[in-house]
Amino acid sequence: MKNDKININEKFSKLKKHWSPRIIAEMNDYQFKIAKIKGEFVWHNHKDTDETFIVIEGQMSIKLREGEVKLSEGEMFIVPQGMDHKPCAEKECKILVIEPRGVVNTGDAGGKYTITEELWI
Repeated sequence: MKNDKININEKFSKLKKHWSPRIIAEMNDYQFKIAKIKGEFVWHNHKDTDETFIVIEGQMSIKLREGEVKLSEGEMFIVPQGMDHKPCAEKECKILVIEPRGVVNTGDAGGKYTITEELWI
């Protein structure tokens, strides 16, 4: 087990593509993933788990069937399990996502943004 500290800004500097989350740490069965996002993702849900979004830099919104949650730097939102949601960002936004190991980023929706392997950075 590593005892090295993790520099989140340095990890973000290695990300090249939007909507391509990378794992930076694990704690018990939970993974901490960073991503740069811009534009609109796909509607999806995670039927077996909640999903936490934390905005590190920029602004994003999470569209829900019942409305929309707008998040700015330093804010977070937990999407309850089974809730349809669609992350969006007008300009590039850097986020940290916390979810259990093995969760597929597009949930039940699939599509071009789906990442099925565990990719570390």
